[in-house]
Amino acid sequence: MFGKDVLEEFAWRGLISQSTDRKRLAQHLGAGSKTIYCGFDPTADSLHIGSLVPLLALRRFQECKHRPIVLIGGATGLIGDPSGRDNERPLVSRDTILHRTALLKAQVSAFLDLHGEYAAEVVNNLSWTENLDVITFMRDIGKHFSVNAMIQRDSVRTRIKREGEGISYTEFSYMLLQSLDFLELAKTRFCSLQIGGNDQWGNIVSGVDLVRRNLGTEVHALTLPLVTKADGTKFGKTSSGAVWLDKQKTSPYSFYQYWLNIADEDVTKFLRYFTFLSEEEILESESVTKRRPYERLAQRLLADNVTDIVHGRELRISAQTVASALFKGDVRDLDETDIQQLELDGLELFQINPGDGLLAIMADSGMVKSKGEARNLVKSGGVSLNGEVVNDDKQCLEIKDALYGRYFFLRRGKKVYKLLAVNNGEIK
Repeated sequence: MFGKDVLEEFAWRGLISQSTDRKRLAQHLGAGSKTIYCGFDPTADSLHIGSLVPLLALRRFQECKHRPIVLIGGATGLIGDPSGRDNERPLVSRDTILHRTALLKAQVSAFLDLHGEYAAEVVNNLSWTENLDVITFMRDIGKHFSVNAMIQRDSVRTRIKREGEGISYTEFSYMLLQSLDFLELAKTRFCSLQIGGNDQWGNIVSGVDLVRRNLGTEVHALTLPLVTKADGTKFGKTSSGAVWLDKQKTSPYSFYQYWLNIADEDVTKFLRYFTFLSEEEILESESVTKRRPYERLAQRLLADNVTDIVHGRELRISAQTVASALFKGDVRDLDETDIQQLELDGLELFQINPGDGLLAIMADSGMVKSKGEARNLVKSGGVSLNGEVVNDDKQCLEIKDALYGRYFFLRRGKKVYKLLAVNNGEIK
């Protein structure tokens, strides 16, 4: 599949926001395998789920026999992109950027095929900017940029208009560095298309122009929509923060739950953006969701597919196991890694000592206000420990009864959980 078919795939998925001449782009892609790139700056030590749209777009191109390049912005990360920001980014140390770029390189590599005829490549723009002297940069790159045009870019104009904020020359120069990236990849790797979020349009077309001026060749730009939610709340955010691709920052269980709880108004759009399901499969799930919304078929498809893509089938099944165990209150089937997922997610952890009494634990941990309230709850059958209803208000917790010799799940009612860890020297 080349050219027109690729763009048609992007079109029905709603993945085309802006592009250079659409007809010429289709002809260009249809002429054979091309090289496409997208850049990601190391603003953190992991990408978040908003980055999945361009990452999966590169994978879609690769599946259509084009060669993707993922650019990790070791250089641009040291400068800071003003796009979409109301104020200046704090400068980050070189060591921090180098550490982050190494982590992101490993992370993005998992989403693409790095071998074969259409092998993807991961590059760092620090490799061609680190030894570039400022005079050469200003003469060979800067002379092609009009300040009058640069200040009309949305990312710059909105900052200039903000009283008391403005924009530093450092961030103002970001556009030149990103444009240099396109020129470098066009010269050394015959890259002819840059993709990115639609907030990057100004930077990308500046690169298109720089390549034309320097090489006399035509290259192209395609931007993808920034993901929004129908209710106006920010995509990719939860009460505990961003939803990350790194399983150490957002566990597979929490990741799975995020997609499972997507609203009906958003789920069909997200199936188009974030999965490789066919148009027919997505339309069928949309139809079922409208007829029987309580089944949440589309949400389950979304959660299953995205978790498989990011974390793999095994961890997705683990996430489902955790969810089922908590819902049913039967936690004894969880393995130790499942419990560690919940600990990572912030399920409240309370340290206990071997032999501590249940009523004291409930009061001291804040689950109830007093031992008397705890006693009443136990007598009414409202307390369970490791999935079993507690009947004895004098029960003490011993290591021999703990899951994996260290954990107890204490549940009040059906939804209030507290994870207890036996303080036996192994847990800090």
